[in-house]
Amino acid sequence: MKRLIRLTSITLVFFALSSAAVANETYKFDQSHSMIGFEVHQFFAATTGRFTKFDGKIDLEQPDKSSVVARIDVRSIDTGIAKRDNHLRSPEFFNVEKFPKINFKSRSVKRIGQQGGDILGDLTMHGVTKPITLHVKLVGSISNEAKQTRWVVTTEPLKRREFNLMFSPGAEAVSGISQDVTINIEIEATRTQ
Repeated sequence: MKRLIRLTSITLVFFALSSAAVANETYKFDQSHSMIGFEVHQFFAATTGRFTKFDGKIDLEQPDKSSVVARIDVRSIDTGIAKRDNHLRSPEFFNVEKFPKINFKSRSVKRIGQQGGDILGDLTMHGVTKPITLHVKLVGSISNEAKQTRWVVTTEPLKRREFNLMFSPGAEAVSGISQDVTINIEIEATRTQ
């Protein structure tokens, strides 16, 4: 789940890094053509999931002056098993009543090559804020004529413990669930101005 949040943030960063971006343009995430997903290993298998409700905005100036914000609705977690999803929403894990959103806000953008860059920002999840770097790669061009763009976002695996996303000690001891959460993000954004 944390990885999904990070992926969303990374996607926003990709938009901001485009070298062909025109000054003072705003792009908003197109939720219907984007994906924020995650993968967690448990023993020899892996559980995958995604968040189905999220939004984000990229304000483009020059790449190093661009900014990205993203929000994920934690209630929208979907691992394909309703009982597991309800447990993840419960006070024992995400506690969506108290912490309903995962947020990302960029602090700086660094262009790397013609098609990508790094976005440094703050990820807030489960009441904990940590710095994170999103690595973004443009897979759909931005130009004066283009109204849409597409990015792939990656980051280092998130550690559940760093965001206090732990089950009870007994459950953690026998579950075999990895501390590392891999993030998978693809963002399509549409120009609004």
